[in-house]
Order: sequence, then C-alpha cells, then structure tokens
Amino acid sequence: MRRSIARAPTETNPDTASATMDSLKLQFRPSPRSTNLFSRSPNKQPKSNALLLTSIILTLAIVFYLFVTSSKSPSKRKFGIVIDGGSTGTRIHVFEYGIKDGAPVFDFGPGGLVSKRVRPGLSAYVDDPEGAGRAVGELVEFGRGRVPRECWRRTEIRLMATAGLRLVVDGARERILEQCRRVLRGSGFVFRDDWASVISGSDEGLYAWVVANYALGTLGGDPQQTTGIIELGGASAQVTFVSSEPIPPEFSRTVKFGNFSYNLYSHSLLQFGQNVAHELLRESLIAGGRILATKALRMGKTMDPCTPRGYTQDMGLQKLSPSSLTEKNRYLAALLPNGNFSECRSASLMLLQNGKEECSYKHCSLGSTFIPSLQGKFLATENFFYTSKFFRLSPRASLSDLTMAGENFCQEDWSKLKRKYASFDEEDLPRYCFSSAYIVALLHDSLGIALNDKRIGFANQVNEIPLDWALGAFILHSTAGLDAQHSNWITSIFGDDTSTLLVFLVFSVALTVTAWSVSKWRRPQLKTIYDLEKGKYIVTRVGRCS
Repeated sequence: MRRSIARAPTETNPDTASATMDSLKLQFRPSPRSTNLFSRSPNKQPKSNALLLTSIILTLAIVFYLFVTSSKSPSKRKFGIVIDGGSTGTRIHVFEYGIKDGAPVFDFGPGGLVSKRVRPGLSAYVDDPEGAGRAVGELVEFGRGRVPRECWRRTEIRLMATAGLRLVVDGARERILEQCRRVLRGSGFVFRDDWASVISGSDEGLYAWVVANYALGTLGGDPQQTTGIIELGGASAQVTFVSSEPIPPEFSRTVKFGNFSYNLYSHSLLQFGQNVAHELLRESLIAGGRILATKALRMGKTMDPCTPRGYTQDMGLQKLSPSSLTEKNRYLAALLPNGNFSECRSASLMLLQNGKEECSYKHCSLGSTFIPSLQGKFLATENFFYTSKFFRLSPRASLSDLTMAGENFCQEDWSKLKRKYASFDEEDLPRYCFSSAYIVALLHDSLGIALNDKRIGFANQVNEIPLDWALGAFILHSTAGLDAQHSNWITSIFGDDTSTLLVFLVFSVALTVTAWSVSKWRRPQLKTIYDLEKGKYIVTRVGRCS
C-alpha cells in the first residue's frame, strides 16, 4: 500500500494569516532620489520648490536693483582734491560731486568748489625742500577740514606742479617733490607717488580745453562742435583745439570722454607769455643787438614804442639778463617812452617770429613752432581776458575793437592816463599798451585770425565755471576713475564699504539655505513597494512623523 505523503491539515488563525499576507504584500524598498520627470504624480514638483525659486529670484532682483540705482541715482557725496603748484603760489582745490546716469555731476560753484592758496611757489624752496612739505601740509589740513573724515579713504589727492618747477634742475626738483609726497602719503587721502609730478605746458592746455568744453556743454559730443582754447599766461602761452589737419606726434594729444575720442593739437609756447615777452622786447631794445621796429639809439637811450609818452622808469643793467650786457650799454640805460601802437605791434611780431628760419615743418606760425590753421570757435583766457576787460570790451569783441582801444591808449600822454585810470596800479598801467599790441600781433599777424572775426571769446569763466586747468584735470581723472569702478560692478554698488558687502552676502546665503532646508523638510517621502496582489512594484507616499 502506498504511503500517503500528504500532510495533515493544521489549524490556522485567521488573524495570523492576515498579518502574514499583509507582511508579504507590503514589502517595500526606498525609491531612488531621482524621480521620473514624466511621472503623472502631482507631487513630483511640489509647491515647496517655489519657495527656493522665489528666494533666488528675490536675491537676483536685489542685486539688479542695487546695480541700477547705483548708476542712475545720485550717490553719496564724493570728493576730489587737486593741488596746483604754480610759479608764484600753491593752491589747493577741493571738489564735491555726485554720480548720475553713470556720469559725474560736478558743482563748481561756491558749494562744490573751495580753494586756498599759499605763497611762495614750490620753486622757491630749492634750498629748503622741507619748507615745500610744510607748505603742502598747510593745504592738506585745509582739505581735511573740507572733506568729511568718513570720505577720506575714497578721496584722491594729486599735486601737479607747473612752470615754476619746470625751471628747477632735476635733483632739486625731485627733492622738493619727495618732501611733498611724504606729506601726501600721510594725509589720510588716497595717494600714489606718481600723482605728485611736474606736468607739461601741453597738459595745462589740454586740461584747460577740457574744462572749457565741459562748461560749454560740448564735452562728450561731436568733436567738430568743440571750442578751442588759447591761454596767455605770464611765462608761456598754450594753444589747444581739435584739428582736421595731420598733426606731428609731438603736438598730438588724444582725450576720451564718453563715447567720443578727441584728437587735439596742444602745445605750450615757452617765453611767449605776456610778461616774459615784454621783458624780452625791452632787453632787446636796450641791448641794441636787435633794434626792433624803431631802429633808434640816441644818447644811450632807446625808443620804446610800447610805453606811453611821459612815463619814466629807469631800467638798470643789473635787472637785465647777462645776454643783454654788451660793451655799448655797461652804463645805466633807460628806455625812452614813445607810445606807438603800430610800432609796438611790429616789434612784437618780430619777437614772435624769431627763429622762423629754423622751422622744420611745412609751415610755422610762431617762430619754429608748427601750429595748424585755427578751426572753429575759440576762448582766449587769462591775460587775453584781463586786457579786454581793462578796455571794457565785450566778450565777443573783434580784434579791430582791441586795435582801436590800443591805439588810443598808446598815444595818450601818461599824465592823462594816470588821471583816467586813477584806481589802477601805476606799475601795471603802462603795460596795457604792450598787451593790446602783442595780442593783435599774436592772434592776427601770427595765427591768422581776421581783425573783424568774432569767433574768439575773451573769458575766464563760462556759465559761472572758472576756466582753470586744475578743474579740467579733476574732470578727466575723476571720470577715468569712475570708468575703472564701473568695470567692477560689485565695487560700483558697494564702493569701499566691505562691511555692507559682507552683510549682503551672508544674508543671501542664509536666505538660500533656509529656503532649501524648508523645501527639503516639506517634500513628501516616496517609497517603492511590491504589491503581491497586482504583482508589480508601485510608488506610494509615506507620511513624516510629526
């Protein structure tokens, strides 16, 4: 008989069986972190992710807002300092300005520009370089009192010396500058050693051109609409303007402002300043080496066509340069005033054309100096302006008007002139005969401006802005510094305030981390389980414990 292998049935508890079935049915494994983007589950992109996205957008919006407002809204107060080291004195200019639409907005009125001058000039400290440092130190203290302390670390200070120091020998000049640098390093302002230097006469002309066109509103526009500038100082004259002619490299300068580049002719005419030219003419007359215009030498006296009749002032040989001391006039010589505008003009022209035979260019307007044809409008400043003001001429007076005024003045007797101009210094008064004749010889006879041409304006300021080269230097350097800042958008927003930048970065990081943490905490836990009834894996949500 075959043995049955069937097992006897065992009694099963229904509750136990159910639990076993549930255990088998609900076996599960964690779902992978990456979810199927094409799943139809509405929880694949939970609403909490919106919080993270919102925080990122908010951070970017804040950065964008700060960037836009930093370039379009007037910023906090800004300052700049330029020290003009002139031949007769040293002057500090303290400027205040703002930024609007990405460009500096200057205020050269009483509220935005303050100055102080000390005497003598830096060139007087050849034997006492430390004295130059003390003089600059006095000006620095003035600047500290005008610039708020919290702005010192953002305020640049520059020293630009001119004609006086140019004439000092290299070693002495460098010792003076080094003493000035020592003071400026400890000023508390932003300073670099190369910011204390001697600038060229060409630089002076360029800076004067910049401030003139800024005041006229033509800087940053069409180069052909700009205005040239001619300065007549005491020791030199500067000519600067946009020219369409080819310019030799030694006379060519380029200025970039806004979206425009300006190709300029700029040159300084040494010894063609009004005071130096006048002395050179007088010395030439007395020395007799070059009898200009009058060709008269009588009884040890020389006719002077540039001084009104009746004026007396002996000129001792000890005041003359060594080159004028000849055998002919070792005795005390005196000039015999014989005011004559035409002869003074001729004498001035001969002085201006001296050395023309050495011209190495296609043409030379003044001596051996190349000057292209003057194009467009011009402003004539400094002694041009003072002379026109003395004769009460309008700012747009022609050279014919100046010629007529000069003729009347030169031919007048000195006694009558003293009564008519009683309020003027008697030492300066007779010089206006020479000034008027010299200006006509320079602008008309040499530079070719017609006598009836009114494109020359005599002015020392435009729209209440002084035509001071130091202002032009400040405009150029502050604009260049602004461009450098805008190349770094972080600096343009936060400036030098590192604490503000740090707080902003910490806030942004904290906001992002918080949003990410909340998003992760609220994200539902998904699990993959095997459903025995359906015979396949399914994904289901498992709630978090609270």
